[in-house]
Amino acid sequence: MWIVLFIVALLFVLGGALILLRSANIAKIPKNVKAQPYEQDNSEDW
Repeated sequence: MWIVLFIVALLFVLGGALILLRSANIAKIPKNVKAQPYEQDNSEDW
């Protein structure tokens, strides 16, 4: 019985890791996108 629970838990862990890896590969920034410089903000609002 314990071996079945261990296998099910292992499948959930591996499945979650694969989903995270797959979603991380999808969200790549295109190479033609450039970082925009911040504007100088000297306000003391915070």
